[in-house]
Amino acid sequence: MATKKAKRSSVVKAKAKAAPRSKAKAQHSTSPAYARYLRIALQLPNTEESISYGTPSVKVAGKILSRLRTEAEGALAIHCDFLDREMLLQANPDVFFLTDHYKNYPMILVRLEKINAKALPDLVERAWRLRAPKKLVDKFDGER
Repeated sequence: MATKKAKRSSVVKAKAKAAPRSKAKAQHSTSPAYARYLRIALQLPNTEESISYGTPSVKVAGKILSRLRTEAEGALAIHCDFLDREMLLQANPDVFFLTDHYKNYPMILVRLEKINAKALPDLVERAWRLRAPKKLVDKFDGER
């Protein structure tokens, strides 16, 4: 019985390794703009790279913080409260935008190649604070 599980497990692993990545995913996930975003996001406690909806993502405590969209308009979908989102959309529509899909969801789309490098860490930390468990946020604040 244990051998069957071991064989099944190795077959599943082999299939997972053999699964091809699309060119779009590979290009976005290795772009300098996305790499810059990852350096910032992965410095925050309990964050990890992951895959969500077939695209690169970052999670905090198992919850999606952001997802790199490979749809036609591209961009990074990141959590954002509705008030901040409205301000960002009005202040810089070249960087921030929405699609109908995100209209009623607390996320904003960000053109990473256009965002000011100094504004990105604040945006990422705000998203992290929305998604991270309260105890983790409190511990983070206490260590600062």
